[in-house]
Amino acid sequence: MIVDDQELLRNGLTMVVRSQPDMEVAAEAGDGLEALEALKGLESRRVDVVVMDIRMPRMDGVAATREIQRLDDPPKVLALTTFDLDEHALAALRAGASGFMLKDAPGEEIIAAIRHVHRGDSIIAPSTTRRLVRQLVTKPGTDPEAVLGALTQREREVFRGLARGASNAEIGAELFLSEATVKTHVGRILTKFGLRDRVQAVVLAYESGVVTPGEG
Repeated sequence: MIVDDQELLRNGLTMVVRSQPDMEVAAEAGDGLEALEALKGLESRRVDVVVMDIRMPRMDGVAATREIQRLDDPPKVLALTTFDLDEHALAALRAGASGFMLKDAPGEEIIAAIRHVHRGDSIIAPSTTRRLVRQLVTKPGTDPEAVLGALTQREREVFRGLARGASNAEIGAELFLSEATVKTHVGRILTKFGLRDRVQAVVLAYESGVVTPGEG
């Protein structure tokens, strides 16, 4: 589903998605309210990913994302933002979006992002994630052990790797674990904290003080 109040951009994204042999656009919407109504009306057609503009009239992308998470088996949300370090981007992540892309990104990058989100992966580059969170999470928690205490020692190591924006392969190489084993640990970490994806794990790590601004 493509959701954007700018018809020209919405049509352009729709054309890009429909150019892919394994993708289709189930619906389009001009704001968050239209998106929710469309999702509820598509009982026979599964929406896997919603490409969601953040700033829209009536109901913006943050509020719409939050409402989508209340649906049974909700689709993943890929938020679109105009500015790289837009405070609304972090709000969208907190609301349940799996990541964000710049609206002027090339079509092939948005297609790649949709595929990553569909697989459950993070699609925000580690450097962008860190810059975003460092700028916006201004008061990290003072007791990281409140978060780390819920994890095993190995899960703590994997969680710190996640917080640095490392991939499963990179974490595995560092900890001498297979990529499949790292993936299992990541799944357990997300389940323990009720998180949807790796991006929200990064936000939690910064907000709790497990990772602090300036760490690589």
